[in-house]
Amino acid sequence: MESLPKKGCVVVGISGGVDSSVAAWRLKEQGFDVIGLFMKNWEEDDQSYCNVAEDLKSATESCETIGIPLRTVNFSYEYWEKVFAVFLQEYQKGHTPNPDILCNREIKFREFFNFAKDLGARFIATGHYARTRRKGSLTQLLKGADPNKDQSYFLYQIPQNALAQTLFPIGDLKKTEVRDIARETGLPNSERKDSMGICFIGQRRFKTFLSRYLPQNTGEIKTLDGLTVGEHDGLWFYTIGQRHGLNIGGPGEAWYVARKDMSRNVLYVVQGHDDIALMKKSVYCNEPHWITGDAPERVIFSCSAKIRHGQRDQRCHLSHHNNQIRVLFNNAQRAITPGQSLVLYHGEIVLGGATISASDNTTLAT
Repeated sequence: MESLPKKGCVVVGISGGVDSSVAAWRLKEQGFDVIGLFMKNWEEDDQSYCNVAEDLKSATESCETIGIPLRTVNFSYEYWEKVFAVFLQEYQKGHTPNPDILCNREIKFREFFNFAKDLGARFIATGHYARTRRKGSLTQLLKGADPNKDQSYFLYQIPQNALAQTLFPIGDLKKTEVRDIARETGLPNSERKDSMGICFIGQRRFKTFLSRYLPQNTGEIKTLDGLTVGEHDGLWFYTIGQRHGLNIGGPGEAWYVARKDMSRNVLYVVQGHDDIALMKKSVYCNEPHWITGDAPERVIFSCSAKIRHGQRDQRCHLSHHNNQIRVLFNNAQRAITPGQSLVLYHGEIVLGGATISASDNTTLAT
C-alpha cells in the first residue's frame, strides 16, 4: 500500500480492549504518527479483582500487532485525589456520583491530555463511541453512530480546548463493525469481552467494596407513612430506586428506596417498581457544563435529556439561571438520583449537562 503523508502525532489511550486497539489501528491507516499510552489509574490491592496486569499484556500485544510504540504512565495518585476521594465524599453526602464521568474530566481529558501535549502530540484519541464536528471556531460533541454503544453521556464535561484536539476514531462505527475490523487485522483482543462496571470495584459487590472506606451507621427503614419496616447499615450504601439489599419481608410487592433523610439517618421505602413516589417530572441540577463553554442565550428552551447512561432521549423544557438549571420532563422519570448526571441533547448534538441536586413532582404547564 502506498505510504500516506503524516498527519502529525496522536497519542491514543490504550486500555487493552478491542475499542481502543481498533481506534489506534484506524489512525495509523489514516497516516497519523501514532503512540499508544496505557494509563494505570488504580493501585491494585487485590489481584483477584484488579486486571491491570492482564490489561497491560493485551495492550502490549495489540500495539505490537499494529506496529506502534506503547508507553505507560501511572496516574494512580491523581485518580485517588481527583476521582476516588470525590467519589467517597459524595457518597457520604447521600449522593450517587458517576466515577466514569469524573475520570473522563480529571484523568483522560486533563492529565492524559496534558501528558500527551508534553510529548509533542497534536491530538489525543480514545476508543469512545462518540464523534466531534467543527462549527466555526468551536467543536461540537456528537453522539456515537451506534445508539446501543453511544458514550456521549460520559463525556459531557470535556472542556472545549481538549475536545478540539480529541479524536474518536470509532465513533462512526457500530460495535459489530469494530469487532470485524479487529478480526480482519488480526488483533489479538478481537474476541476479548468488554469491561463492565466501575473499574476499581471489578466484580466485587459494591456494598462490600464501599464498606472498606465508609463506616456502618445503622438507622431505621421507614415507609412514607412513618411505619418502621427494617434497619439499614448506612445511607451511603443505598441509592434511589434500589431494590436489592433491603431485607424487608412481608406480603405485597417488592420494596424500593424512595428517599434518604441524612439529618435523621432514615431510609424511606415504597412498594412497587413504579410507585408514584419514585416518579418525578421536574429536576434541579447544579454546576452545569456547556460544551461551547457558554450557557445558551435562551433562558428557556426545549431539548432532550438523559438522567442515566443507556436511557432513551427524554423530551423536556429547560430553564437556567446562574449556576443552576431546572428541567421539566414531558413524561415522569423514575428514580431521579442526586449526584448523578443529567445530560442535555439537541438531536445528535450534546449541549452539556449538570449534576442532579433535587427533584419534585411539578407538572408541565399547558
